[in-house]
Amino acid sequence: MASLKDMRVRIASTKATQKITKAMQMVAASKLRRAQNAAEAARPYATKMDAVISNIAAAANGTPGAPALLAGTGKDQVHLLLVCTGERGLSGAFNSSIVRLARERAQSLLAQGKDVKFFCVGRKGYEQLRRTFESRIVEHLDLRAVRQLGFVNAEDIAQKVLARFEAGEFDVCTLFYSRFQSVIAQIPTAQQIIPLEVTAPAANAAPSTSYEYEPEEDQILGSLLPRNLAVQIFRALLENNASFYGAQMSAMDSATRNAGEMIRKQTLTYNRTRQAQITKELIEIISGAEAV
Repeated sequence: MASLKDMRVRIASTKATQKITKAMQMVAASKLRRAQNAAEAARPYATKMDAVISNIAAAANGTPGAPALLAGTGKDQVHLLLVCTGERGLSGAFNSSIVRLARERAQSLLAQGKDVKFFCVGRKGYEQLRRTFESRIVEHLDLRAVRQLGFVNAEDIAQKVLARFEAGEFDVCTLFYSRFQSVIAQIPTAQQIIPLEVTAPAANAAPSTSYEYEPEEDQILGSLLPRNLAVQIFRALLENNASFYGAQMSAMDSATRNAGEMIRKQTLTYNRTRQAQITKELIEIISGAEAV
């Protein structure tokens, strides 16, 4: 059995840990609101751009000059998985859930005889994926030095992806991230961004307004599609950022409560041990007095 001194040290250590997790919870809570607002503000723009491109793509559907970002390469052999995770841990299952979704997709594609490549954005995803797919990771981007995410960060990623696509290194690109729903709910999401999946209108939807485009649809798409790629990546980064702080806040709250429960149990054990030791000493003193 541990000595009373060891028990006191253990209790003090657990209390120190509880203070740290509580502080981290408060920091995550203070950053969550700004990150959540940024993610929610990006959604309407990304959704509207998707609707505009879908409308233009419907008009350009079937034309021989359709951009490759929309029409694809005509093949489905090489897949690039763009996996966006966090730079730090202590956030519950946030990082591992995104990596798990990407790993399952990769294994499914490999089982079909496809070739799979990884583009990792974020340190945690890279560290997990390189254990089993190190030879398939073609690029890793670390954003630890970025204090506040901006559209320029998404543009940099989009340009790297586009350069690889134009070089013929892959046929399909899928973006993996965690969509923020609430503090306790972050949804791992896979979104195909090359070739762009155009949303088809519902069968019972009212006929859309007909537009005439100047310049031609193909020229408009040639400018819009690369920007849309950056917009979708930027949205994913913002969703990830909000999801990270939500997951960290929840994880640190749970850790703080667990530490409190451990302190309660350790204190109870300490008091019982101390009481037993005092009782034993009293019995020894009384026995010694009676012997005299």
